[in-house]
Amino acid sequence: MTVGLIQLNVGDDPLANLGRTIPLIRRAVAQGARFVLTPEATNLLSPERRRQEAVLHVEPEDPTLSALRVEAKAAGIWLLIGSLALKSEDGDARFVNRSFLIDPEGGIAARYDKLHMFDVQISETESYRESAAYRPGARAVLARAGAVPLGLTICYDLRFPQLFRRLALAGARLLTVPSAFNPTTGEAHWEVLLRARAIETGCFVLAPAQCGTHPAPHSPDRVPRRSHGHSLAVDPWGKVLADGGQEPGVTIVQLDLDAVDRARSRIPSLTHERAFEGP
Repeated sequence: MTVGLIQLNVGDDPLANLGRTIPLIRRAVAQGARFVLTPEATNLLSPERRRQEAVLHVEPEDPTLSALRVEAKAAGIWLLIGSLALKSEDGDARFVNRSFLIDPEGGIAARYDKLHMFDVQISETESYRESAAYRPGARAVLARAGAVPLGLTICYDLRFPQLFRRLALAGARLLTVPSAFNPTTGEAHWEVLLRARAIETGCFVLAPAQCGTHPAPHSPDRVPRRSHGHSLAVDPWGKVLADGGQEPGVTIVQLDLDAVDRARSRIPSLTHERAFEGP
């Protein structure tokens, strides 16, 4: 299975971001990728709520989703849109952070709303409250890209191993972790957590990422966001197969899906679940 991880540096203009995304998807396809993955927040990263309100859409009206569905159909590929920021349709004033699996006909094969919100105090000067702007999802999602069962997650979900184990026990052989990971925590935790999730589940882990300082010309008085980069592909034994570095681009990687069975036969921990009491 040939996959392409797209690494982006999006800003606060969704149409400009789309103009950067499509050429990279086409480059991945030209290099043989049949499954292409984009990162979290493919359509927008903005430090200002007013800007988000002004340019975001509900799902049926979102131009990025529409254009990428057309792109997937034209290329005949499976496409994971890592996530899009969207306005909610359920009456919640907050946005949703939603991942989409697009099939080779351009149809939406699966949706997943990010479960865990990044509400953290990293230091006295750096804090995040994702739940103030985004409402969390409530359901884990197992999908199929052709014959390959895959579990959908987004960014901060990475820190909750029980989600990944549930997805693996439900049949996932590949886990996706599209992200816009914070540089401070990324430097310390990104690779080790991705490798741990792969080892614990015996799955391939694919993590397309945002990178660099995100341009925000419509919010010149706000501190721009930054992301860690380093899109990673990790095999079921925990080996890093590819690292996208710190610049926007495409990373192509070949997956030997039989490696899932080999890793699980060597360490069959998924079959060793035991009920226990306490604490």
